[in-house]
Amino acid sequence: MSSSPCEITILMPCLNEAATLGRCIEKAQICIKRMGLDAEILVADNGSTDASVAIAEAAGARVVHVETRGYGAALFAGLSAARGRAIIMGDADDSYDFSQLDAFVMALRGGADLVMGNRFSGGIRPQAMPFLNRYLGNPVLSAIGRLFFDCPARDFHCGLRALTREGFERLQLKTSGMEFASEMVIKATLQGMNIVEVPTTLDPDGRDRPPHLRPWRDGWRHLRFMLLYCPRWLFLYPGLAILAVGASLGAYLVLETPAAVLGLPAVPAMLIAMVSVLIGFQAVAFGFCARIYALEEGLLPADPWLQRLFRFFTLETGLLVGIASIALAVIGAFAVAPVLSGPELDPESLLWAMASAGAACLGGQVIFTSFLLSFMGLDKR
Repeated sequence: MSSSPCEITILMPCLNEAATLGRCIEKAQICIKRMGLDAEILVADNGSTDASVAIAEAAGARVVHVETRGYGAALFAGLSAARGRAIIMGDADDSYDFSQLDAFVMALRGGADLVMGNRFSGGIRPQAMPFLNRYLGNPVLSAIGRLFFDCPARDFHCGLRALTREGFERLQLKTSGMEFASEMVIKATLQGMNIVEVPTTLDPDGRDRPPHLRPWRDGWRHLRFMLLYCPRWLFLYPGLAILAVGASLGAYLVLETPAAVLGLPAVPAMLIAMVSVLIGFQAVAFGFCARIYALEEGLLPADPWLQRLFRFFTLETGLLVGIASIALAVIGAFAVAPVLSGPELDPESLLWAMASAGAACLGGQVIFTSFLLSFMGLDKR
């Protein structure tokens, strides 16, 4: 096989796929011949102990050996070793028809950076996908991906997809496990790449063994990755909601001094309010820290909104806000101290004392968080 660059590399990650690999390669060869493609077939073997490597080489495919275990590691090694200007990748379990890659090739030729297969629009054969994966796992994770990242893909985890060589080099993919599939789509979306989705069919795999997939574990890994790549939904939005609820409840208790709120006595309600304020602020602070870290490490693209925010919220601004909060807390504490030290405990004064304690803690958090954010955002050579 020629070592010169070609138009298309058809990449198949492989781990003990002797029962199906030969059929997948044969179907890919049919497509190459029918479309007259300048193409190669590449198998990224992830440590097979069966006859997979021998089958691939006998069928005329090129084999790259990948020592690091994991779906993402195999695909990354294959993408790195590919000679094609674009790479079409798919599982080697015969669940995807490699003889019908026309839509992927045409989308790539039309200028797409990433081409995603959509099994829900193309058709899922009976017994091809477990019930929970089809009606819960994939739809929910795909919907979360669209919500978090505004991604156009409606089948986030289709195993048949295509990526240009230039796109692969731009993405700087890092993960080695199943979340590699999510990382590819998320980063392509964040970088504004041209993502095209084409219908594809999913057939029952031809394996004579259980699949490598573990639905609950792999689903959690995908969800975890999406949350980590979207600090807004992991930290910022929940934190703002908790902070708003706590602050509103605390203000109501101090200003109206009701005996109870929703059946809960005022003092325990104030304790819940102050705890909510502190937890909510901490979550918001974590969100900003995570976002700045991701920007500094190049994991996420530049955020104009965040840049505008930090033109106004500086270290000095944070220090002033924190000091003011502590000063108000001290004033409030001195105001209610004589009452609290008297023979009778005044519930209203106790609420003010708890609010003052919460304000003091919040002021301290604002000051320390301002220093941390300033440190993380230092200009570097």
